[in-house]
Amino acid sequence: MPAGTVIAFRGGLGAGKTTLAKGIARGLGVPDEVTSPTYTLVFEYRGRLPLRHVDAYRLSGGTEFEDIGAAELMAPDGICLIEWSENVADALPPEAVTLEILPGEGPEERILEVSGSVLEDLLP
Repeated sequence: MPAGTVIAFRGGLGAGKTTLAKGIARGLGVPDEVTSPTYTLVFEYRGRLPLRHVDAYRLSGGTEFEDIGAAELMAPDGICLIEWSENVADALPPEAVTLEILPGEGPEERILEVSGSVLEDLLP
Protein backbone atom coordinates (compact mmCIF):
# COMPACT_ATOMS: atom_id res chain seq x y z
CA MET A 1 0.00 0.00 0.00
CA PRO A 2 1.31 3.46 -0.79
CA ALA A 3 2.49 6.05 1.72
CA GLY A 4 -0.30 8.38 2.78
CA THR A 5 -2.89 5.60 3.04
CA VAL A 6 -5.42 6.04 5.84
CA ILE A 7 -7.35 2.90 6.76
CA ALA A 8 -10.53 3.40 8.76
CA PHE A 9 -11.31 0.14 10.59
CA ARG A 10 -14.89 -0.60 11.54
CA GLY A 11 -16.11 -3.59 13.49
CA GLY A 12 -17.43 -4.50 16.89
CA LEU A 13 -15.50 -5.36 20.00
CA GLY A 14 -13.35 -8.42 19.32
CA ALA A 15 -13.89 -8.25 15.54
CA GLY A 16 -10.16 -8.42 14.83
CA LYS A 17 -9.17 -4.80 14.20
CA THR A 18 -5.95 -5.02 16.22
CA THR A 19 -5.14 -8.44 14.76
CA LEU A 20 -5.41 -6.98 11.28
CA ALA A 21 -3.24 -4.02 12.35
CA LYS A 22 -0.60 -6.53 13.51
CA GLY A 23 -0.62 -8.16 10.07
CA ILE A 24 -0.26 -4.82 8.29
CA ALA A 25 2.63 -3.92 10.62
CA ARG A 26 4.34 -7.22 9.87
CA GLY A 27 3.93 -6.54 6.14
CA LEU A 28 5.61 -3.17 6.65
CA GLY A 29 8.53 -4.83 8.45
CA VAL A 30 7.72 -3.42 11.90
CA PRO A 31 9.89 -5.38 14.36
CA ASP A 32 7.96 -4.30 17.48
CA GLU A 33 4.99 -6.04 19.05
CA VAL A 34 1.82 -4.24 17.98
CA THR A 35 -0.84 -3.83 20.64
CA SER A 36 -4.09 -1.90 20.88
CA PRO A 37 -3.59 1.79 21.71
CA THR A 38 -6.89 1.92 23.62
CA TYR A 39 -5.55 3.82 26.64
CA THR A 40 -2.76 5.80 24.99
CA LEU A 41 -4.84 6.56 21.84
CA VAL A 42 -1.82 6.38 19.49
CA PHE A 43 1.17 4.11 18.93
CA GLU A 44 3.78 4.85 16.31
CA TYR A 45 6.01 2.20 14.77
CA ARG A 46 8.94 2.22 12.35
CA GLY A 47 9.03 -0.13 9.38
CA ARG A 48 9.50 0.46 5.65
CA LEU A 49 7.04 3.32 6.22
CA PRO A 50 6.05 5.01 9.47
CA LEU A 51 2.95 3.30 10.90
CA ARG A 52 0.57 5.24 13.13
CA HIS A 53 -2.02 3.15 14.94
CA VAL A 54 -4.92 5.09 16.46
CA ASP A 55 -7.75 3.88 18.68
CA ALA A 56 -10.62 6.37 18.46
CA TYR A 57 -12.93 4.44 20.81
CA ARG A 58 -12.72 7.09 23.53
CA LEU A 59 -12.78 10.09 21.17
CA SER A 60 -16.02 12.02 20.88
CA GLY A 61 -15.63 13.31 17.34
CA GLY A 62 -13.45 14.74 14.64
CA THR A 63 -12.59 17.88 16.59
CA GLU A 64 -11.10 15.83 19.41
CA PHE A 65 -9.16 13.77 16.83
CA GLU A 66 -7.82 16.96 15.29
CA ASP A 67 -6.83 18.17 18.77
CA ILE A 68 -4.58 15.12 19.28
CA GLY A 69 -2.82 15.75 15.95
CA ALA A 70 -4.89 14.11 13.22
CA ALA A 71 -3.04 15.95 10.46
CA GLU A 72 0.33 14.63 11.64
CA LEU A 73 -1.04 11.13 12.24
CA MET A 74 -2.45 10.97 8.71
CA ALA A 75 0.68 12.55 7.16
CA PRO A 76 1.57 11.52 3.60
CA ASP A 77 4.87 9.91 4.63
CA GLY A 78 3.33 6.86 6.32
CA ILE A 79 0.31 4.65 6.92
CA CYS A 80 -2.40 5.49 9.46
CA LEU A 81 -4.68 2.79 10.88
CA ILE A 82 -7.70 4.04 12.82
CA GLU A 83 -9.72 1.64 14.96
CA TRP A 84 -13.29 2.75 15.81
CA SER A 85 -13.03 5.23 12.94
CA GLU A 86 -16.77 5.86 12.95
CA ASN A 87 -16.17 8.04 16.05
CA VAL A 88 -14.03 10.46 14.01
CA ALA A 89 -15.56 10.00 10.55
CA ASP A 90 -16.00 13.75 10.02
CA ALA A 91 -12.20 14.25 10.28
CA LEU A 92 -11.16 11.52 7.84
CA PRO A 93 -9.94 12.43 4.36
CA PRO A 94 -12.29 11.54 1.49
CA GLU A 95 -9.70 9.12 0.08
CA ALA A 96 -9.54 7.09 3.33
CA VAL A 97 -10.06 3.37 2.87
CA THR A 98 -12.84 1.85 4.95
CA LEU A 99 -12.26 -1.71 6.07
CA GLU A 100 -15.27 -3.18 7.83
CA ILE A 101 -14.80 -6.44 9.71
CA LEU A 102 -17.97 -8.51 10.01
CA PRO A 103 -18.51 -11.83 11.77
CA GLY A 104 -18.42 -14.91 9.56
CA GLU A 105 -20.23 -18.20 9.98
CA GLY A 106 -17.73 -19.70 12.43
CA PRO A 107 -16.17 -18.14 15.56
CA GLU A 108 -12.80 -17.64 13.82
CA GLU A 109 -14.21 -16.54 10.46
CA ARG A 110 -14.40 -12.88 9.40
CA ILE A 111 -15.73 -11.11 6.34
CA LEU A 112 -13.82 -8.02 5.22
CA GLU A 113 -15.59 -5.34 3.23
CA VAL A 114 -13.13 -2.95 1.62
CA SER A 115 -14.09 0.36 0.08
CA GLY A 116 -11.70 2.96 -1.17
CA SER A 117 -9.81 3.05 -4.41
CA VAL A 118 -6.33 2.84 -2.84
CA LEU A 119 -6.85 -0.76 -1.68
CA GLU A 120 -9.55 -1.75 -4.17
CA ASP A 121 -7.01 -1.17 -6.95
CA LEU A 122 -4.61 -3.61 -5.24
CA LEU A 123 -7.16 -6.42 -4.90
CA PRO A 124 -7.46 -9.11 -7.61
